[in-house]
Amino acid sequence: MSGSSVDLGWALSEIAARIGGSLVGPDATVNAVSTDSRAVSAGEVFVAIVGERFDGHDYAEAALGAGACAVVVERRRGLDCEPRIEVDSTADALLGLAAVRRAELTIPVVAITGSSGKTSTKDLIASGIDGAWSSPRSFNNEVGVPLTVLTTPDEADVLVLEVGSRGRGHIRWLADAIKPDISVVTNLGVVHLETFGSELGLADAKYELIELLGDTGTAIVPADEPRLHRGGDHLQLTFGPADHGGGDVDVTYADVQLDDLGYPTFRLSASGTSHEVTLSVAGSHQAANAAAATAVALALGLDVESFITRMSTTTGSDWRMDVHDGRFTVINDAYNANPQSVEAALRTIIEMPHRRAIAVLGPMAELGPVCEAEHARIGALAQALGIDDLIVVGPDHGYVLGAPGLVRNVADSGEAADTLHAVVEPGDVVLVKASRSAGLERLALSLAEDAAP
Repeated sequence: MSGSSVDLGWALSEIAARIGGSLVGPDATVNAVSTDSRAVSAGEVFVAIVGERFDGHDYAEAALGAGACAVVVERRRGLDCEPRIEVDSTADALLGLAAVRRAELTIPVVAITGSSGKTSTKDLIASGIDGAWSSPRSFNNEVGVPLTVLTTPDEADVLVLEVGSRGRGHIRWLADAIKPDISVVTNLGVVHLETFGSELGLADAKYELIELLGDTGTAIVPADEPRLHRGGDHLQLTFGPADHGGGDVDVTYADVQLDDLGYPTFRLSASGTSHEVTLSVAGSHQAANAAAATAVALALGLDVESFITRMSTTTGSDWRMDVHDGRFTVINDAYNANPQSVEAALRTIIEMPHRRAIAVLGPMAELGPVCEAEHARIGALAQALGIDDLIVVGPDHGYVLGAPGLVRNVADSGEAADTLHAVVEPGDVVLVKASRSAGLERLALSLAEDAAP
């Protein structure tokens, strides 16, 4: 939904009471909430969030100078700027503000989590529903989820939330801001085991989103993931491949084929009807994401054919299987990486017809005790699939154990660019993928410029 805005119309004194804060200074009307002092506007309240690399309290006075009607700060900081709302925790305060806005909304709320595919599935759902509201970015953490709720305009028809989790209890902590009517779990994989502790811990953490459903809610889960089939009072819809052998599946996909740029065409079946689908986002794995999205349409009672037509137009989010075609093709998938998403990306470039496939990979972060084994497995997979060249940027972490004769290990993006200039030929496809901390999106963007005809 573009061109929409929200006008909260809250009194500072009212929201201070709702979030357990104390108002210091004159009362005023709050139109919106911001956590970015650089973008704050008149009538907005600025919440001084404390992050790993910044402290919003350092910018409270600047936010007031830019027109903020007040700032929300932590009592222990002893700030004396006004107007201000003093709270024990600004993170809890932001969540509390989102809970107030969520209580005002009477529209269906769709929430999506999973080890991979969250953003793509969110984009497909939001594109498929006329009047849907979602974040244009991957706002899926303890700041992004509340901000997405707080920016939901009154004229929205459906709210679509992407919800991340890095450990047990994270989703449950967001409960009052989410309160989903439909909970989607895209998949489970090996991700963030440093914080989840085990694959069962991962499943339990993702299942928290389903536990937030009331008895009239709907859970949408992969047909082949028994750890998510736990019963309950809610309705459950499943999605998966047509050849799934575990009984009836509500939405299935089959016959996935990729074109020269990696865009998939496949058959999608739902409610007894079959649809030929071509997506504008790359990767054969997008068929599963589209099936999950279509299950949401079923749960909402939408016309499936109209939903699919709209869904098929989405081009997805930046740095997520982002295709740049020229003298050679660059796939910028550098926003994040885990073993499941790397495997899907590698399979995509191999399935693109008539191409030499080159992969530039960085480390997969937060894998805990399985770090070396999973990097080695991905290296071995690249070799087995027939990847023509595998360039690993930064620490190897075990890629070379799986593909000792294939891996070229380079120190940084600059060395990777030099290596690529020597090996890339016209018509090649180059995948760039790593965890966000590696910063390989700059390399991918530079390559895209080089590839331009």
